Amino acid sequence: MNTFRTSSPVRRRTPALALLSLLQFLIAVDVTVVNVALPSIGAEFGADAASLSWVVTGYTLVGGGLLLLGGRVTDLLGRRRMFLLGAALFAAASLLAGLAPNLEALIAARFAQGAGEALASPAALSLIALLYPEPAERAKALGIWGTISAGGLVVGVLLSGALTQLLHWRWIFGVNVPITAVVLALTPLLVRPDGPRPRSGRLDVPGAVLLTAGPLTVVHGVIERNGAVLAAGCALLVAFVAVEARTKSPLVPLAFFAHRARAVANAATVLLSAALSTTFYLLTLQLQNVLHLTPLQAGLAYLPFCGALLLGLTQVSRLIGALGLRGTALLGLGATAAGLAWLTRLPDEGSFAVDVLPGMLGVATGMGIGLVALQNAALLDVTEADAGTAAGVQRSVDQLGGSLGLAVLVGVAAAQTAPQVAGFRAAFAWALLGVAVAAAGVWALRPGRGAAADRS
Repeated sequence: MNTFRTSSPVRRRTPALALLSLLQFLIAVDVTVVNVALPSIGAEFGADAASLSWVVTGYTLVGGGLLLLGGRVTDLLGRRRMFLLGAALFAAASLLAGLAPNLEALIAARFAQGAGEALASPAALSLIALLYPEPAERAKALGIWGTISAGGLVVGVLLSGALTQLLHWRWIFGVNVPITAVVLALTPLLVRPDGPRPRSGRLDVPGAVLLTAGPLTVVHGVIERNGAVLAAGCALLVAFVAVEARTKSPLVPLAFFAHRARAVANAATVLLSAALSTTFYLLTLQLQNVLHLTPLQAGLAYLPFCGALLLGLTQVSRLIGALGLRGTALLGLGATAAGLAWLTRLPDEGSFAVDVLPGMLGVATGMGIGLVALQNAALLDVTEADAGTAAGVQRSVDQLGGSLGLAVLVGVAAAQTAPQVAGFRAAFAWALLGVAVAAAGVWALRPGRGAAADRS
């Protein structure tokens, strides 16, 4: 039984979509909200840069690693139920992060926030996919969801600068609590109860553990520049693939990726997310450490980014109708590549308007268009039985791609000799190469060769 009947009136679906998007907005805010606040957190806890990086990546790594399990749990136990449970866990973890007495407690709270996201995000995305079953309607709904979600990434930077400078960095987590409480109160009123759930089905806990531990270990190896730890992380990821191939109830059946368009869309999302996460992180450092902006000024400098992002997102459903998913994804990847190419020429000092802003606008436009198009392609042909799994896969590759890409590319930047901007240029160059590979993969889905991604 569908959680929503396809004949549900728009007046019922619209507030449900807004509510589901609101929590995703907060989840997205917490991806970037710590960036501008990191110097203040480090000063209070006496932490170095390597330790502080876990405040950024811990959240997305745990969230990304558990998202597949969250998608599977969603299919087995109910979408509304898991959305509520994930929202409650996210709120509790946010409160603990705001009250953290030391860096270790803060990192642990960030891990718990990621676990809450792993339950709530695939539940919300699969609810939307089933709420809007028609392709055109779904593209518009996911465009709205993507607009609100991606807007949260930018608001996170703005909010971080304002709260850190005007109040205290702890408020960047505290604001989540009352808003999530509103979500918890309204969900039973706007989202229908779950229908009968399947009696059969197991949870692949070993797979979830390996998919979480593997990326965490890889990132630890990269940050510490420890080859043995890095090799151990890669071995855990290989073990994950082996477990998925042998278990009777995998997190995601390997046959799932036989759907060509979905496989390419998810692979391209990894590379695009890596570029986007790196851009957010490095440009924040560029603005404060090189151009010497205050936290508040650095946050406000992202306003043009926000405008370009929203412009791209408001046009993406129209572009999908005109160009198809493949053409729209290529347009987004091309805009991202143009922005990254501009940032590879950052001078050692320079100015915001000339040297940073054009690249920032290109990346923002590409993010707004490309991620939503790839998200649509990753959800092609989903059914009641696998909507949660498909949503979990898409969100997982987005999160893990961003986290692993950030760790690797920031490691590239840190390995460069002075000046600091030389490292930034190298990282942007590698990010550009990754986006080019993603575009080549999407381009290979040519019309007439079974590429479902060409549907509008």
